[in-house]
Amino acid sequence: MPGSAAGDEDGAAASQRVGGQPVRDQRTEEDARADAGKGSDEGLDSAQAAARREHYGPNAVEEEERSVLLEFLAHFWGPIPWMIEAALVLTAVTGRWVDFAIILALLLLNGVVGFWEEHQAQNAIAALAERLAKVARVRRDGEWTTVPAAELVPGDLVRIDRGGVVPADGVVVEGGSEADESALTGESLPAVKDVGDDMYSGSAVSRGGSAMRVLATGADTVFGRTARLAGRAAPASHFQRAVVDIGKYLSLLALGLVVVIIVLSLLRGTGVSRTLEFALVVVIASIPVALPAVLSVTMAVGARYLAKREAVVSHLPAVEEMAGVDVLCADKTGTITRNELAVAEVFVLAEGVDEGQVLLQAALTAEPGDGDPVDEAILQACGAERPADWEVVDFTPFDSARKFARARVRGPGPERAVAKGAVQAVLGLAQGDDALARRAEEVARGFARRGYRAMAVACTDGGAWRVTGMIGLQDPPRADSRTTLEAAGRLGVQVRMVTGDRVEIAREVCARVGLGTGILESSRIEQLRGEELARVVEGADGFAQVVPEDKYRIVQALQEHGHIVGMTGDGVNDAPALHRADAGIAVCGATDAARAASDIVFLAAGLSTIVEAVHRSREVFRRMKNYAIYRITETLRVVLFVTATIVAFAFFPVTPVQVVLLAILNDAAVLSIAYDRVRPSSRPERWDLTEVMAIAAVLGLFGLASTFVLVWATHLPFGLPDAQVRTLVYLKLSVSGHLTVFLARTRGPFWSYRPSWILLTAVIGTQILATVIALTGFLMHPVGWGPAGLVWGWAFAEFLLLDPVKLLAYRVLGRRGRAAEGAAT
Repeated sequence: MPGSAAGDEDGAAASQRVGGQPVRDQRTEEDARADAGKGSDEGLDSAQAAARREHYGPNAVEEEERSVLLEFLAHFWGPIPWMIEAALVLTAVTGRWVDFAIILALLLLNGVVGFWEEHQAQNAIAALAERLAKVARVRRDGEWTTVPAAELVPGDLVRIDRGGVVPADGVVVEGGSEADESALTGESLPAVKDVGDDMYSGSAVSRGGSAMRVLATGADTVFGRTARLAGRAAPASHFQRAVVDIGKYLSLLALGLVVVIIVLSLLRGTGVSRTLEFALVVVIASIPVALPAVLSVTMAVGARYLAKREAVVSHLPAVEEMAGVDVLCADKTGTITRNELAVAEVFVLAEGVDEGQVLLQAALTAEPGDGDPVDEAILQACGAERPADWEVVDFTPFDSARKFARARVRGPGPERAVAKGAVQAVLGLAQGDDALARRAEEVARGFARRGYRAMAVACTDGGAWRVTGMIGLQDPPRADSRTTLEAAGRLGVQVRMVTGDRVEIAREVCARVGLGTGILESSRIEQLRGEELARVVEGADGFAQVVPEDKYRIVQALQEHGHIVGMTGDGVNDAPALHRADAGIAVCGATDAARAASDIVFLAAGLSTIVEAVHRSREVFRRMKNYAIYRITETLRVVLFVTATIVAFAFFPVTPVQVVLLAILNDAAVLSIAYDRVRPSSRPERWDLTEVMAIAAVLGLFGLASTFVLVWATHLPFGLPDAQVRTLVYLKLSVSGHLTVFLARTRGPFWSYRPSWILLTAVIGTQILATVIALTGFLMHPVGWGPAGLVWGWAFAEFLLLDPVKLLAYRVLGRRGRAAEGAAT
């Protein structure tokens, strides 16, 4: 095929291995010696195959058996589930079955949502396995026979013809072919496979056919090692860690307060039943039951928005992770470049010939519609088709032995022959011109330095062949790559290009799109470990000739250096790194394995949609952070208030059902925060729990003081009945709780950024409902219009006083943060 010739000279080494990764010979020394004595047409006998299958195992990608039940139950183990389960036990002991049913429903909801987000590694391995050959043609007992590919063993002789999938790793012992290794390397040009070249499981033979001696099977193949990396557990997302940390803080707080209440109750001589009721109220009040669900809904709304922008989210936490991505490892082919070969330069070598004639001669050896990328690029440069006034009389296609294509053509002037292909092969047609050969080789080296793939063109009109020129081909950058990368930089995202292609090509592409040219090679990555690897990887502008293990280690090293890493890819070779990355992104046209290992699948080509996703994800993150501040504030406010009231007045300020009602009504309305208007950050976002907890503590403690004063006034000076006080407290907590949303959603004054109408409507509607409940006495004692109006006024006064307190808290935190940064530098 003509396309293969384009990179034959300077890409010969690459045809031997995937991105510099040789086939690993799995055989024992004894088996290798036995196979060395076999001819190129001699396979194993049945007894040898059976013995080796017993020793080496099946040729299959094995999946770890996992218990679905245990995976499901794991979602009921952790700080927040423990708190909900403790509340369940207490409601059962005290016989509060309505509360029990409501809390159980919330527990199951959180568990099911978490369980639904699983199985990414299993899906990735399953998709990888789909790429493997199902059957193989193998030489056994002196005859060719077809067997399941899983039965192959090291030492087997297999035959792979055009269209066949290579069933294992091995070395070519007979014949010549071309293999499509794009799923493994990401590079679109097929690799020439001659005797002695390596072949890889999962690649497909696109031309010719070869006999191959199997050297490795199953997990020891390149494909198997890739699957093993893809199957490793990905690190917990920052969202998951944040929820766990919040749960830890609140559960420790609840435990401490419950201990205080129990000790105090025992000292006061309070009965066991009453003590358990006190503890129940505190536990229920301390549980942010809807926190995981509301945050998941917020991410789901963001995911639906991204879907409209041709980005399909398969793993919800990735929406939050995208907001924090500060390093994006971008695959070169198809993401930064067009994944389409194009003529980059034409160099004329013969007198009396111009660039147009060189292109014309090359086009006359092209096969229109054959799908060959080199032919398509040359025809595109000539106007997308052969000139109508030229007729191809005879055509000899490219093959891996000859390494050039030739055509006899008739047109204006005498009949002539033209040829194009590998530089050395075409020079062989024009024998005897040493000066021309030196000049052509100099041009080829210049092309290689600029990342071009070189091919030569020759012509004859019946006499001697003469080399007329050379063509440099490249996969050019996308038109929007430079501007998109600049936009990413303004968002604080550093882009690192990752490719299995040569260093020269990587450096040329980086220079053209405005990235740095400090390219780190695969061989260098293999030599480094630990902190040194992280430091060198962090300082590189891009990575070339990388294999799946390299990509995985690059992502891991950046993560260990404190970065939140996004990774784009489209091939099987990208699957392990996509799975490991904080945000794995399968780009347009990705393989099933890459899609399964990714968190987000983009349906549009290029980087522009990825940058748009970063921007939108930061909006989602800001909404999540605003909700977290609100939810923690309310939890602290209620649990501390309940404890303080029990300690000070020895009575329930709210009943368990009122606490549950508060959580359900308020969080149901605050779900609308997922649609709120926010100002996304211009820098990568991260969960700063110190800031979140500090702001929540300030708001919560101020609210605690305000509500405590209200209870004191109604309970003592006014002497209202306990049941009526509880209703007033319920209404106060509900109203002031929702007003807190408008404090939590801005860093500036509450009026600095208008909320969305849906959030405003939801809050007003819920508080009208809360007021109706208090007035009618549904599930509680009714109150009149006067006390209800007093509570509303009290809550608004608290809201107006609390806003400047919040601003002061942010200023103090900002000064401390700047002081800490100064000390660090």
